[in-house]
Amino acid sequence: MENLNLIYPEIFLSLLTIGLLMLGVFKKNSFNLIIRFSSIGLLLLIPVVYINNDISNELFSQNYLVDSFSIFMKILILGSSAIALFFTNEYIKNSSINQFEYPILVLTSILGMFVMVSSNNLMGLYLGIELQSLSLYVLASLNRDSIKSTEAGVKYFVLGALSSGLLLYGCSLIYGFTGSTNYYIIAKSFDANNLALLFGLVFILVGLAFKISAVPFHMWTPDVYEGSPTSVTAFFALAPKVAGMAAIIRILYVPFGNIVIEWQTILIFISVASMILGAVAAIGQSNIKRLMAYSGISHMGYALAGLVTGTKDGVASTILYVLIYVVMSIGSFVCILVMKRKNIYLENIRDLSGLSKNHPLVALSFVVILFSLAGIPPLAGFFAKFYIFMAVVKVEFYTLAVIGLVTSVISAFYYLRIIKIIYFDPSQEKFDPISSNGIKFSLAFSTLIILFYFLNPSIFTFFTNIATAAIK
Repeated sequence: MENLNLIYPEIFLSLLTIGLLMLGVFKKNSFNLIIRFSSIGLLLLIPVVYINNDISNELFSQNYLVDSFSIFMKILILGSSAIALFFTNEYIKNSSINQFEYPILVLTSILGMFVMVSSNNLMGLYLGIELQSLSLYVLASLNRDSIKSTEAGVKYFVLGALSSGLLLYGCSLIYGFTGSTNYYIIAKSFDANNLALLFGLVFILVGLAFKISAVPFHMWTPDVYEGSPTSVTAFFALAPKVAGMAAIIRILYVPFGNIVIEWQTILIFISVASMILGAVAAIGQSNIKRLMAYSGISHMGYALAGLVTGTKDGVASTILYVLIYVVMSIGSFVCILVMKRKNIYLENIRDLSGLSKNHPLVALSFVVILFSLAGIPPLAGFFAKFYIFMAVVKVEFYTLAVIGLVTSVISAFYYLRIIKIIYFDPSQEKFDPISSNGIKFSLAFSTLIILFYFLNPSIFTFFTNIATAAIK
């Protein structure tokens, strides 16, 4: 088959998954070996994916795209997933969920994400979402000894099945009235005066909004974040958000790129609702994982605000926002994993009391990450929001920009509350010493990027602009 080299990453990932599954079946106590191979395999895949850079190719009768946009998103998925496996390794062992199926489920979900990112067909998109989702359902409930984990998996599965059904119904409406599931053909055949087609678009957006936990389809997020093992929650906050946002960008700007006004209103509502709920609902949270869930909802609202513009500048700002959000999330969850006393992992925000006295470097890193999440200059989080608001203001959506600024101020309250607890509350018993090199490296990596991003932000914008160029 011509251009087979373009899907080498997917082929390699499939073979790696099957090979490691066979290894796990026939070799006892193979978790350490499999997770090591998985991490190395993901890192080795990055140059394999990058080789296809500056290429725009359509495979399988224009139903699968390998372009600069999909390449950038795949590299971000691979990098964030490899780092997640790296810094959660110790937690997985300590929590007795070190079964060989764990990294294999991560690999299968990544394969689904690859299909989502490159798909130029509604059926391909659906298959990618299902492959990703089924793996994530199992990961959420992997800790069978925990009622919370089991409950999280069931909630995620039931609500995820509902969202998939709505997405599939939307796809069927689009197919019924355009006669195709290919994005290019849909774009040519789409009639904005056909109410059934608009309903199909709404159902598709509902299904995709669920995947990035945007309001009002966020209801699963706090419970699943809290109930799932922290290592799984960290993964949920990284790669699936990237894949979900990539799928939304592709579907809005390719098949529905000619009817921007029709989907702008829907997207404005989802964006504003996500920013407001994420900012307000997080204020009363005492569990740090639930707080990060609402924080993630809020940040997805800001990312969607860039897409509302309907311009390439808006898309570039959204891609950059997702990139910086991933870096900030890595740092956040590393700090959460540091919260361990006598080999028991803690999740209450109050347990961070006096962290600055017992672990000054961790406290400093956490403060840098929290300030960045709040959008305080000159940290990376500030620039992420700045580019979003600039894109929004450029198309004269002033109300959306003002709402974004106000919700940023509100959300700063709960980030500052954590900083106050870290630095000014009475000191508690020390956390256990950090023995994991993965945690040390990941914390240093995310903190340094956030802290020194302002020195040369053009490095990131250069790559996001290249990625955006592929969106027609």
